Amino acid sequence: MTGKVIRSTGSWHTVSVESGEIFQCKLKGRFRVRGIRTTNPVAVGDKVDFDLQDSRDMGVITKIHARENYIIRRATKLSSESHIIAANIDQLVLVATLVFPRTSTGFIDRMLVTAEAYHIPSVLIFNKIDLFPEHILEYLDETEKIYRDAGYRCLRVSAVSGAGMTEFKSILKEKTSLISGHSGVGKSTLINKLEPGLNLKIKEISSCHLKGQHATTFAEMFPLSFGGYIIDTPGIKEFGLTNFNRQEVAERFPEMRELMHKCHYNNCTHIHEPGCEVMKAVESGKIAPSRYENYLRIFHGRDWDDEKRN
Repeated sequence: MTGKVIRSTGSWHTVSVESGEIFQCKLKGRFRVRGIRTTNPVAVGDKVDFDLQDSRDMGVITKIHARENYIIRRATKLSSESHIIAANIDQLVLVATLVFPRTSTGFIDRMLVTAEAYHIPSVLIFNKIDLFPEHILEYLDETEKIYRDAGYRCLRVSAVSGAGMTEFKSILKEKTSLISGHSGVGKSTLINKLEPGLNLKIKEISSCHLKGQHATTFAEMFPLSFGGYIIDTPGIKEFGLTNFNRQEVAERFPEMRELMHKCHYNNCTHIHEPGCEVMKAVESGKIAPSRYENYLRIFHGRDWDDEKRN
């Protein structure tokens, strides 16, 4: 039988087939996807073949089909292995908040850079706008301009007031969307607003640290009544890049990619070389300083977010 992995919880994988039937499956033996060293050989979104056991209530996965794409992260700070968040997705929907809790541009840019590396379009959703005081709304204006100028679609929403929810629904319609972001940014609340029947778990923000608590403990795919699928993920505290060649980092910033072929040197790092069009664009304001600073951090391997900057 052939189906799609809709939930993965360690050694067990929930597989949905075209008829709508659901089967609990385990892997047959040891799997390793060629070219990727990961902690999870099977990810939500994978298309797999499986054989049913005699009891007919459990299957054994025998094949993982080739992936169209995937989103991957470093498993931990000290690990050389990677963790596949999801596979075969149409878009990354990155939910961010500027307060309660604050999402740094460092985190945003590392997520976007990873999506760019695997040719996955991204949309930025700024949630909880009903809580923003005037000075935060002004900062939101500036932040949105940075990312719109870089080529990303941005949307303001509020699950409480309903602002932007109609447009948010249209973004998700008929697509397989990976919903990601820090714990506490309101991913599950937004999904419940669109699909109340899912009744995803929600946890309160820590009053001590103004940070979210994990409500989702593993990635899971859900069908949408208006067409498409969403993949809800555990809140990510930090996002470590993996499998990156430093010389390719600039290609993952669309506004730099547009200019880099005009640089004087073909192997320009956009850091110190004369005749660098990227540095000229930073100096003139065409490229946002925050984006360039995050490029430098990624280039030099300083890609872990201390939640205190930007």
